[in-house]
Amino acid sequence: MKLLARLRREGDAMTFEHSMLRTATLCLIAFGAVMVYSASSGTSLLTQGGDSSLYLKRYLLSAGLGLVAMAYFSRNGVAAVRRLTPVFLAIAIGALVLVLMPGFGIEANGARRWIGAGPLQVQPSELAKLALVLYAAALIASKPSRTRSLEGVRPLILVAAVMSGLIMLEPDLGTTIVVCLTLGALLVVGGVPRRHLMTLAGILVFCVLVVAIVEPYRRARLTAFLHPWSDAQGGGFQSVQAMIAIGSGGPFGVGLGESVQKLFYLPEAHTDMILAVIGEELGFAGIAFVLFLYGMIAYAGLRAARTARDLYAKLLAAGITSVILIQATVNFFAVLGVLPLTGVPLPFISYGTSHLIVLLSGMGILINVAQSRGAKPKLRVVEGARTKARAKVRKANADDRDRSRRHRRARGAGAGGRRRATG
Repeated sequence: MKLLARLRREGDAMTFEHSMLRTATLCLIAFGAVMVYSASSGTSLLTQGGDSSLYLKRYLLSAGLGLVAMAYFSRNGVAAVRRLTPVFLAIAIGALVLVLMPGFGIEANGARRWIGAGPLQVQPSELAKLALVLYAAALIASKPSRTRSLEGVRPLILVAAVMSGLIMLEPDLGTTIVVCLTLGALLVVGGVPRRHLMTLAGILVFCVLVVAIVEPYRRARLTAFLHPWSDAQGGGFQSVQAMIAIGSGGPFGVGLGESVQKLFYLPEAHTDMILAVIGEELGFAGIAFVLFLYGMIAYAGLRAARTARDLYAKLLAAGITSVILIQATVNFFAVLGVLPLTGVPLPFISYGTSHLIVLLSGMGILINVAQSRGAKPKLRVVEGARTKARAKVRKANADDRDRSRRHRRARGAGAGGRRRATG
């Protein structure tokens, strides 16, 4: 009986946004498992000792850990993370420093972005994105008036600048852009004036251009983005192969598991370029399905932010939703050739241990905000001086009408008595 009562209370507490977020997340995880296996089975069979399901096993392990974290935070999210925000922030910045130290960071493809060994590798920049959202929500909610000027949000800007600088040293321009755009979204939700936002945006664009031009490989990537087919075997190789994959898919794709581009043509087909595999195997219909699921998260997440019970919960919901949508948008645009390739994974679908666990943890917090949104207050009339005066006038008029009706009845009764007497 107690279990049934508990389940009934949980069902009553579940909101529409809660259901949408949980459904979209589970669909993305299931779809991601299928596509990770499809994108990686061929190459891992030939390069990983004949184990075609190696990346699928790791993906499912990460997803399992992430779902446990999501379940925990969906029950205790806002209350738990508010107390632990300083700890999360210190761990994130400490890990970003540690990954750059010789002997700790793991280098791959010319970048030092991971800590750990074997399959148990952590990417500190993924943790930094969530830590920034938690810190920004706590800082702004503690004193909302601080967003009226740049001086008030200077601590937040400094923390974001330190994170961005450390991430750039790895180097990882894509994650740096995601961190900066997330900061911008939080400042917009926090109520920073438009002129200050434009100033920060101008500074950010200038810094990105300088960073892109200084490094030769970034200049080559920018040139390849503008003219990928002019260097199809060099800097434009990834972009060209992604275009071929998506173009080959057509409206409904060539069939699940039938991709040709994933076989040593698309670099990192199971991570950053998994959308191209989806486009080739499932066509425009598959890409539209992924967009629909992200649209569900966008609608439910922003609606949860609007109906949250306090400013802290609003900022948490808006920040976590922004992280997911910004990553998805950057990945979509990069694979489709609208933006330069930046190495940003597709949320919940791309293979990646730390990014999957962190995003599912953030989704748990978002679900908690949606589930425990503020109850609608009962409206009651508050009587002011003018309301009381009007009530007195209405009462006086009612009394006059009652006296008039009693007077008419009395007169009628008297006249009837006189008529009977004379008759």
